Amino acid sequence: MTTTEATQPSAAPTTAAGDARGRVAELHAIRAQAVAGPSERATEAQHAKGKLTARERIELLLDPGSFQEVEQLRRHRAVGFGLEAKKPYTDGVITGWGTVEGRTVFVYAHDFRIFGGALGEAHATKIHKIMDMAIAAGAPLVSLNDGAGARIQEGVSALAGYGGIFQRNTKASGVIPQISVMLGPCAGGAAYSPALTDFVFMVRETSQMFITGPDVVRAVTGEEITQNGLGGADVHAETSGVCHFAYDDEETCIAEVRYLLSLLPQNNREMPPDVVGDDPADRRSDVLLELVPVDGSRPYDMREVIQELVDDGEFMEVHERWAANVIVALARLDGRVVGIVANQPRVLAGVLDIEASEKAARFVQMCDAFNIPLITLLDVPGFLPGVDQEHNGIIRHGAKLLYAYCNATVPRVSLILRKAYGGAYIVMDSQSIGADLTYAWPTNEIAVMGAEGAANVVFRRQIAEADDPETMRERMVKEYKSELMHPYYAAERGLVDDVIDPADTRDVLIRALAVLRTKHADLPARKHGNPPI
Repeated sequence: MTTTEATQPSAAPTTAAGDARGRVAELHAIRAQAVAGPSERATEAQHAKGKLTARERIELLLDPGSFQEVEQLRRHRAVGFGLEAKKPYTDGVITGWGTVEGRTVFVYAHDFRIFGGALGEAHATKIHKIMDMAIAAGAPLVSLNDGAGARIQEGVSALAGYGGIFQRNTKASGVIPQISVMLGPCAGGAAYSPALTDFVFMVRETSQMFITGPDVVRAVTGEEITQNGLGGADVHAETSGVCHFAYDDEETCIAEVRYLLSLLPQNNREMPPDVVGDDPADRRSDVLLELVPVDGSRPYDMREVIQELVDDGEFMEVHERWAANVIVALARLDGRVVGIVANQPRVLAGVLDIEASEKAARFVQMCDAFNIPLITLLDVPGFLPGVDQEHNGIIRHGAKLLYAYCNATVPRVSLILRKAYGGAYIVMDSQSIGADLTYAWPTNEIAVMGAEGAANVVFRRQIAEADDPETMRERMVKEYKSELMHPYYAAERGLVDDVIDPADTRDVLIRALAVLRTKHADLPARKHGNPPI
């Protein structure tokens, strides 16, 4: 239960006798009251916490003057616990639609000044309505979350309201983009709605998400922890992976939501919006020859490679701080949106592990749902070995990425920069699992495993019986490399479509995606698949 002010008068408006002008004047007065909110004191309290009001947030998100509110005059009908004396307009949530860069977006925003943004029956019904409208209209839905959970005074009716939200989140999944922006507390069952959406944004210090709060944790386990330590933005951006983007202030956060929307289609029946840019499609990138060392043991930053390839060096990295050994990002090539999945040699040598597999799999599924072509940049030495990885299900989690790629029907182009070893090579959108076009640089090494490990297995007896085992091992390593790991071995066997000059990579990728733009692929008739979870 929240004690936040909600002091708008509970009595029904008294319609003064008179002409239509009087009625209209009364309407404007009621609307002004609804827009102003419960009290100036409540607004000041919100600002004192470093938070904007719900309407201020909507103004930042949408194009100026475009917001059309729905059910502004809605009030709850609950009684008991003093609720009948507090019946503010909007019931603590503002719903409607507007535009972002001229394209329709639906939005709902919790108003923390009214019942702490807690969800009651009328509050939930408003959200259900706007979600249904977004699905029917085929337009993105953005939720600006700043609520204290279920309105305890309304009992189970409030909990049922959450059920309706979850059901609609699931119905909309893969149909329209759903973006959750966490701008305050989100506790208990309320946290599951953001978890069901495509992207979660958080603001440091002011937003938290957890199922059970610090008090419950302390009572049950004896652990002492703060709200931010338990479920703050940095925790979810770095440790849990619940949060895709974390920012220091609301203004920056909401500006980035607008940018993300510019990279997404309105729904699963449309393509992402194209733009006309100044970056030449055939621009050579000779610097790539220096960025990526030939020596497979030397690290480099894959982000620098991506910057060289995409339009104007701009890309939006998703889950930047979680599972950093793989990069997933949205960018443009020749003005067209692409999704990029890439190993990051700077972190754990770019291996795949449990978290990296989950991160990449979810991103691949999102891109496939919203018609975003996929580019995969490989430099992967394998899956991360270890007892913890095996016991925690690397087989099952790695299979999530395999399933996501195999199930994807969007254009898929893969590029092998250096290492592509073992099962990780197959999983990272190899030609054998359905990549439409596969390219490689002359520095590529595609093999079951590294030459040293392979020589120790294949030539174990010769090495053991040699007078000088170390010299024999070196000789066998060179022989294995020359026979099975030279740059053209895979091309000679049709496992890659071409070996290309790294400087021409941008042009090659753009041409490949252009020819695949009209790709059509049908999956077998089925209710749905049964992916590993």
